[in-house]
Amino acid sequence: MKILETTDLSVDFNGFKAISELNFSLNQGEVRVILGPNGAGKTTLMDLITGKTKPTAGKIKLSGTDITGLEPYEISKLGVGRKFQGPNIFDNMTVFENLEVALQGYHPVFKALFFKKKKEITDRIYDILTKINLERKALNYAVNLSHGEKQWLEMGMLLAQDPQLIILDEPTTGMTADETYKTGELIETLFKGRSVLVIEHDMAFVRQIARMVTVLHQGKFLAEGTLEEIENNSTVQEVYLKEESHA
Repeated sequence: MKILETTDLSVDFNGFKAISELNFSLNQGEVRVILGPNGAGKTTLMDLITGKTKPTAGKIKLSGTDITGLEPYEISKLGVGRKFQGPNIFDNMTVFENLEVALQGYHPVFKALFFKKKKEITDRIYDILTKINLERKALNYAVNLSHGEKQWLEMGMLLAQDPQLIILDEPTTGMTADETYKTGELIETLFKGRSVLVIEHDMAFVRQIARMVTVLHQGKFLAEGTLEEIENNSTVQEVYLKEESHA
């Protein structure tokens, strides 16, 4: 079953086509990595899916529902969660409170129970804390976490929202090699069975998590397949070699 599908998707910025007639789909439960040189349209595609940017033409469907042109908060409510490069957390709150806020904001039943601190709510938070390896830092203020831990906390906050589709925009930016590897493990366990789109440049990380890869170039579909197929694709090699020579 396709959870995400774009049909002839295009966006024009004053004559510049950042995305051009893009046909793309993602299956339920699939982890897909989006690759492409700078200016390929990767982030623009994520902006279109989440409503930050409105398309000039084409359609976007989420689980068969047309979400083309909806506002970001409307798309979020339909089950799309996005993580940007830098951690977007509440530094002046504890790790536990960050997850509490994430649950409160996306589960209406939680609002009625917020002050009662029902056991199932606390259990849910600690279940997520265990999955992101921060249970021992539950009462620490988020500002005191390492960069990697802040990124993992935000991933936990995404999970708390229970999204259908998770979008991760360069999640390993600024991480050490060890943190990057742990992030790959986290994606495979924390989001197991969920649909995930990942933009990433770190090829070691891509090799760790990628099953299928889609390559964009100048806003258009270039290639798709396993990482091995993509690495051996002569058209992809030519595009990247040209980009490197220009750089």
